[in-house]
Amino acid sequence: MAGIVSPEDPRIGRSVDTLDTPVLLLDQAASDRNIRRMADYFSLRPSKLRPHFKNHKCISLARRQLAAGAVGMTCAKLSEAEVLADHGVTDILIANQVVGDGKVDRLARIAAKARVGVAIDHIDHATAISAAAYRHGTVVRLLVEVDIGMGRCGLPPGSEALKLVEKIQGLPGIEFFGLQAYEGHLVNVLDREERRDRAVAAMKLAVQTRRQIEAAGIPVACLSGCSSATYDCTGTLDGVDEIQAGTYVTMDRQYRKLAPEFENAMTLLVRVISTPAAGRAVVDVGVKGGGGEFGVPEFRGYPEIEVPFFLAEEHTVILKAPLWRIGQHLHMIPSHACTTCNLHREFVVHVDGIVVDVWPIEGSGKLV
Repeated sequence: MAGIVSPEDPRIGRSVDTLDTPVLLLDQAASDRNIRRMADYFSLRPSKLRPHFKNHKCISLARRQLAAGAVGMTCAKLSEAEVLADHGVTDILIANQVVGDGKVDRLARIAAKARVGVAIDHIDHATAISAAAYRHGTVVRLLVEVDIGMGRCGLPPGSEALKLVEKIQGLPGIEFFGLQAYEGHLVNVLDREERRDRAVAAMKLAVQTRRQIEAAGIPVACLSGCSSATYDCTGTLDGVDEIQAGTYVTMDRQYRKLAPEFENAMTLLVRVISTPAAGRAVVDVGVKGGGGEFGVPEFRGYPEIEVPFFLAEEHTVILKAPLWRIGQHLHMIPSHACTTCNLHREFVVHVDGIVVDVWPIEGSGKLV
């Protein structure tokens, strides 16, 4: 399933080692294996996969996920939802609150192209969306967000969430679709068993809230949440319907520690530009090219080297470096894939080191 870049792109057919750097690479075979592994995991389970577009922001990758069996796409921003809808994705969840007259109007218009859901945690969200959807003759699905420990958006589990669900019943232009809950405060717990136990305990608060709402006579079609680090624990709980895993498609340094069954399909090809002292080298990318929220990057094939910090805009300093030559190519694995993809406009896609396609990252920079 190709991207939309012309086959005349002069990079196609070349070795990646001939490319200018820094450049964002995607190993197509590795990414496809990641997509297949996650899709297979949920193919015979009650929960279904709704991958998070914010990881890669790339329509070509979204289409591959949907072709593998995903029920729809999750995104973080209204503008990402617009990109998805404009490219024919027909089932979209915005896992965030949409606020402001202009944005709510855009949301109602997206609902004319696709089934669209959005998170809410206040009656003001619901009434604004209801009014806009009624004006446009569309219907927007609402998912009440429950805070299960993240300390971000969301209502406390239990009666507060039920009260909001009761308030929105009967509003025109909206459909109460269910709940959203994210155990994001626990996804970086390195010990897998500890992460499993704590994440399951947290998600059970959302499941209990679901049961409370259902006991009040209100159907709950969906509980959506989970991540690439918790898909195999919270994603298998009775009462959880959708898995919003994102990073598994590309992977990064941090998530590979958490879910090593997935491969680092995404790398930044960089070049050594200076070797100013023995054991020290500098490469041609910094935080303007690679996300560093989870710490310093790794370099494939060189576990012994050290990166003392990752703060410079256009440089990364490496210690304990081998005797690299000026111009040496290296594959950097950023600590965070999602913010890395947002900094780039395309993936250069390769198989066995040969460029086979170039896929636009249509959602990069979409923040509104």
